[in-house]
Amino acid sequence: MNHPPPPIFPGAAAAQPAAALQGWPFLRLGFRPFYLGAALLACLSVPYWIAVFLGYAKLDLAVSPLLWHAHEMLFGFAAGVIAGFLLTAVKAWTGLATPRGAVLGVLAVLWLAARVAAVAAPYPVYALLDVALLPVVAIILLRLLLKAGNRRNLPLISILLLLSIANGVFHLAAMGLLNVPPVQALYAGLGLIVMIECVMAGRVVPMFTKNVTPGLVINIPRKFELATLASTGAALVLWVFAPAGWVTLAACLIAAGLNAMRLWKWHPLVTFQRPILWILHASYAWVPVGFALLAMAQVGVVTVSVAVHAFAVGTTGGLIIGMVTRTARGHTGRPLQAGRAEVLAYALVMGAAVLRVLVPAVAPQWYAPALALAATTWAIAFAVYLVVYTPWLTQTRLDGKDG
Repeated sequence: MNHPPPPIFPGAAAAQPAAALQGWPFLRLGFRPFYLGAALLACLSVPYWIAVFLGYAKLDLAVSPLLWHAHEMLFGFAAGVIAGFLLTAVKAWTGLATPRGAVLGVLAVLWLAARVAAVAAPYPVYALLDVALLPVVAIILLRLLLKAGNRRNLPLISILLLLSIANGVFHLAAMGLLNVPPVQALYAGLGLIVMIECVMAGRVVPMFTKNVTPGLVINIPRKFELATLASTGAALVLWVFAPAGWVTLAACLIAAGLNAMRLWKWHPLVTFQRPILWILHASYAWVPVGFALLAMAQVGVVTVSVAVHAFAVGTTGGLIIGMVTRTARGHTGRPLQAGRAEVLAYALVMGAAVLRVLVPAVAPQWYAPALALAATTWAIAFAVYLVVYTPWLTQTRLDGKDG
């Protein structure tokens, strides 16, 4: 039988729980519902998409199954994690309360309703539900950042609003209301997500690395950081909006080189004994790989799809599995040490990236089995996350604190 924790002050009467701890733990902070929802989507939708692609299942939608898959991975899976992360991080950045309880529940249900509507509702209903979440989250977080005078993080809100626009353009194009290829809006969405990842990784990965490595010094000149982010943004803009050619090729090679140098300056070799840290370094390594492949795609050496999945599976999938384990451990009062289950999940996601990106690039005759195996390893990774973390994210923190 479970007993309530003792009062904070000995001898104090605990007639009722502290106000902050009232309510369902699942809705006390944004990472809880959004991390679990995104993991469930990743676990179920990717294997089903591969079954459809290989002809073993059917999916009757208003858009092609390929567009559905790409959109749901970007604006369902990745955007859901980003929303959960920011709804959690902004509370730490500002000291102000982010949505919880009923309000957080409405946001989570809105995200879930869009995922269901994608396969079960008329397309306009799906589009309306889907485009609503990101602008609402952006406005909520913008108000909190302005109230706290936290202007450093306003660019992230700008990228979130641009992501909302890209999503809206996709749906308008898919409905024939805009004369724009829907895939171009998806590329723009992926580019914006990569920019968010590059900005946030530059803040946290070197800090995390220094914090656990006594004596390690990581001093990266601000001019180098700005040049790296500028080259990254320029290469992505050219890829999305400019015709394939030598200018985009050169920009992608510059971005690949600068991001590889950036990663090396973070001293990735010191992280081998800390899986919760090396997964972040390994995932970021896919950024220069993605740009190198994107450069090669400009002259037809590899397909654009190979480069896209380097960013989508390697970088985005890897950083997500790394951060949803690390932040969930921290915000549930658990040590920041990966157990065997997490290490397995990390290895599976990195394996999925190799299978989806490198195997088709060097051995296209193995394309179909590589896709099937990549989808399987990806799904198992997020199934492991669900098994381990669902009990943690639906219960009060171990230390009894709010969050």
